[in-house]
Formats: sequence, C-alpha cells, structure tokens
Amino acid sequence: MSVSSSDPLLLRAARGEVLDRPPVWMMRQAGRYMKAYRDLREKYPSFRERSEIPEVAIEISLQPWKAFQPDGVILFSDIVTPLPGLGIEMDIAEGKGPVINSPIRTQEQVDNLHPLEPEESLPFIKTILQSLSKEIGKKSTLLGFVGAPWTLAAYTVEGKGSKTYSIIKNMAFSEPTMLHQFLGKLADAIATYACYQIECGAQIVQLFDSWAGQLSPQDYETFALPYQQRVFQQIRQKHPETPLILLVSGSAGLLERMSKAGADIITVDWTVDMADARARLGKDMKVQGNLDPGVLFGSKEFIRNRIYETVRKAGHGGHILNLGHGVLPTTPEENVAFFFETAKQLSVAPVA
Repeated sequence: MSVSSSDPLLLRAARGEVLDRPPVWMMRQAGRYMKAYRDLREKYPSFRERSEIPEVAIEISLQPWKAFQPDGVILFSDIVTPLPGLGIEMDIAEGKGPVINSPIRTQEQVDNLHPLEPEESLPFIKTILQSLSKEIGKKSTLLGFVGAPWTLAAYTVEGKGSKTYSIIKNMAFSEPTMLHQFLGKLADAIATYACYQIECGAQIVQLFDSWAGQLSPQDYETFALPYQQRVFQQIRQKHPETPLILLVSGSAGLLERMSKAGADIITVDWTVDMADARARLGKDMKVQGNLDPGVLFGSKEFIRNRIYETVRKAGHGGHILNLGHGVLPTTPEENVAFFFETAKQLSVAPVA
C-alpha cells in the first residue's frame, strides 16, 4: 500500500501509520451550531438547496475547516441524497429529517426501482467534491459518506424517522424475501455512489448504518451485516486503497459483529468505554470516536480531561479522535474550537 509522509494526517492514520497525535474531525461539524451556517440557512431555507447547489454546499463544507482546521473535511450532504436517482422521491424537513413521499411497501415498488446513475442524477456531487479537494489540498483529508442499506431501507419503508421501527420490522419478519431484494438493490446503488464519490476526490468513505443498532444481534446478522459487506466488497473491488469507516449508532452490543463487515475503521459511540472497545475489536482494527457530544457542554477543563482519557484508552496508533455521534445543534461554538485546539496539541501519551 502506498504511504506518503506528505499525505494528510487523517489519511495516514486510516491507512495504519502510527503518528505523533491522533487526527481529529467531528461528525456533523458543518451545521446548525455554527452561526455562519445559520446565517446561510436564512438565505437558503431548504436543506436540499443547501446540499445540492454546489457553491452553497462547498461553502458549508468549508465553514468548520476555515474556523477550526480539522484533519478531515466532509461533504455536506445527507444519506438520502441518492434516493431520487433510484426512483424514490424524498424531501428533507428542517429539524425533522428525511420524508419519503411514497414509502416503499410493495413488491411492485421494489421491482420498479432502477440502478443508480450518479453522473445523471447526482452531478452536483462531482462539482462539490472536486472543489473541496482543490481547496484543502494536502492540508486535510476529504471524506465522503453514504447511508447503509438497512438504514436507507428503514427510512424509505417507514416514510420518515421512527422510534419503534415497527413498519420495517413488520416487513423484515413477515415479508423477508421482498425486503432482501430491496436491500440488495440499495446495496448496489450505495456501492456505486460511494465509488463515484471516490472518483470525484473523496479519500475516505464512511458508511452510516444509523438505525442498525435497533436490531437484535441475530437480525443485524440477517438484515444489516450482509449488505454492509456487499457495499464494502464492491467498493474494494474498484478502490482497494480507499480506507472505509463503519458507523452503527447504539452499537455496544454489536461491536464484534461490526468488525466482520469489511471496514478498516469502526466508529465507537460513547456507550462503550474506549478501552473495552479496543479489547473487544482486537489490536488490528482501527477505531474512531468516542466522546459523548454532550461533553462539549461542559467546562474547558472537563472537555480537556475527557479528550485525554479517550486518547489514553485508545492507545498508540489506529485511533481517529471524534465524537461518538454528530455535534449537537446547540453546542457552544467556542467549545468546538477548544476541542480542536486541545486535540491538535496532544502528544501520543497525554498527561492530565
């Protein structure tokens, strides 16, 4: 595998290099907690406008980069963005998330889905990623991301966010053949989309299976894991050098199973002690995380101590510092700045 010391820190860590400090970025680092984002939202009230008009999405993606210089810059988008390209119309309601106009509930709807052609349905992604790549150069790592099949299926079957997942689980347990067909189509589309992002400049891709933690371990192995594997395998066939990250929210009971998905890096949430996660995943698996986003509401001393503790427990090498999930909308911007400042001043073995 080609390794260059001139490559950005996050990319080098994701490839397995041992570095002087863990690289750091934040999920949802572009977004509502930033005044610059809220100001832009007044001009562009629709999320789809903000994420699909290239110059707006580029500006939003770069807002945290200009403010905090994180080691990763991530495409500003949503996991449901590719769905219209398959024939699933959607909107993204402010503060509520994706809304699917005609939820997928029948075999006919599954049969009528078509393969994703990203050049045709997602041309803005190329403009955004190429511009971001040019802007950050080798000073930071450009991240792309996609939604995992189970999570996208859950959104499209439920029609919106859910607390019970009763409609998708009804389909899983009463019409599994239809759901498996749907998950297969989604997996192939997601793999195509991830490869497209890489070809447009993304250096690392994160797969978000946000809702797979709502499955029992045996159902995770039936409805989520095989399709995570299918996505990762297809990406690897085309882009074997690109590091891949897997996130499952609420994954404490699933870590060992997640390690079978084929990702290079597992995102660990804050419900697991980082030292325990390292022990359970084994020394060969790289990890990302895992501060509770709520820590950023604490004092600077509290934030600093939690960063030190996380890095100490993660050990030397194979760790990307991040939150266990996205930064919360009301987080004080100065605390985010302090998080990044503290992280970038770390040595490998910080002393509290």
